[in-house]
Amino acid sequence: MAKSSIIIFASVLCLLSFLSSVCAKERYMVEGTVYCDTCRLQFLTKLSEFMEGATVRVMCSQVDNANNVTFNKETTTNSLGAYRMEVDGDHEDDTCEVTLVKSPRSDCNEIDREAHLLQAARISITKNNGIVSNIRQANPLGFLKKDRLPGCAELMKELGINEDGTPVSN
Repeated sequence: MAKSSIIIFASVLCLLSFLSSVCAKERYMVEGTVYCDTCRLQFLTKLSEFMEGATVRVMCSQVDNANNVTFNKETTTNSLGAYRMEVDGDHEDDTCEVTLVKSPRSDCNEIDREAHLLQAARISITKNNGIVSNIRQANPLGFLKKDRLPGCAELMKELGINEDGTPVSN
């Protein structure tokens, strides 16, 4: 009798464990960084400064109906300019992006609104994309500094680019 009770108890535990994993809602962690683009180049450089207290938004909406938002949440960066946000649910049929919302610095708060330079990092929040981990790493996002730092001219020379970001022609 005791042996059969143990087997039944073990079977029930296995069944409950299976059901909880099947019924559990998918959870993902979105991570990234925010920086001050001190040279206004639209990418990280050695002169970029990571920003504490910047606000970012993760928003998902249906691919065929962008007005139907399925997830929308904001968070702020820590002292290293990094953020980490939990996202509930699988968003396989959605477009999900991290966007800049608000800068804590008045000297570095411009968001470039040109479509090809829009400060947004698209992320895939689903288990059906070949990524095993539940952590999603977003590309770094940067606010533009009002005036370039003095060292930017030298940096651009090192990188072989003009002030407008085009390559220096030889």
